[in-house]
Amino acid sequence: MMHHNKNKKFGRERKVRTGLMRSLAHNLILEGKMITTEAKAKAIRPYVERLVTHAKSDTVAGRRLVAARLGNDTTATAKLFNEIGPQYKDRAGGYLRIVRVGIRAGDAAVQAYIGFV
Repeated sequence: MMHHNKNKKFGRERKVRTGLMRSLAHNLILEGKMITTEAKAKAIRPYVERLVTHAKSDTVAGRRLVAARLGNDTTATAKLFNEIGPQYKDRAGGYLRIVRVGIRAGDAAVQAYIGFV
């Protein structure tokens, strides 16, 4: 039994899973939206929403934390603090929306659209 374990593992080891989350967060921040599997969309939503919350208050500590979470990606960090953070300054949370869009033909995985509100 996996009591007290909320992390989705996606059949990957820890470092590969961390890289997957960073990659998904990077693409979502730069593009603003994407289509992925429903499980990955549900896993990435709290990850990115915490980053947006840190970006709302532009502090040095916040910038360092976000940069560390994104693997020192300067372009995504800059966009998060310069565009996305100020855009949601007055919003208390719920920055992302997940909508199911259908089933993938190859493996019948449920696809979902995730994007900023």
